[in-house]
Amino acid sequence: MFVDKVEIQLKAGNGGNGAVSFHREKYVAAGGPDGGDGGKGSDIVFVADDSLSTLIDFRYKRKYVAPDGEAGGAKRCSGKSMEPTVIKVPRGTLVKDAKTGRVIADISGDEPVVVAKGGKAAGETLTSQLRQGRYRVLQSRAFPENNLALFLN
Repeated sequence: MFVDKVEIQLKAGNGGNGAVSFHREKYVAAGGPDGGDGGKGSDIVFVADDSLSTLIDFRYKRKYVAPDGEAGGAKRCSGKSMEPTVIKVPRGTLVKDAKTGRVIADISGDEPVVVAKGGKAAGETLTSQLRQGRYRVLQSRAFPENNLALFLN
């Protein structure tokens, strides 16, 4: 089966929470705060893969949720930042916004493209449209719509 257009949902990871704690020691007066920062949330990155030719894999898995950053700890321990979530797509895929139809990215080069940016660490807020759960349309340009007659008998 040939699939050249599919709608998926993406959600980048949120940043980890910072920790609130105070340093307490027997002979230290007024130790002060010693909480750690949270980790950075995971980005969603699209990479062109020459071994793929259709978007059939996205027909069955339509929701991609990246992991959140870990929370900070006491004694100034920072939370773990998450690695980017890599999604392989066929070369020449267009990523569009589902509501407006605006082209967000063209995956035709070798460099990875960040489609959804993860949240910042330590509870900093990022009110970007890319971080929230948004619907995106993937469209393959390998076979234009007017050449689909090749697959008919």
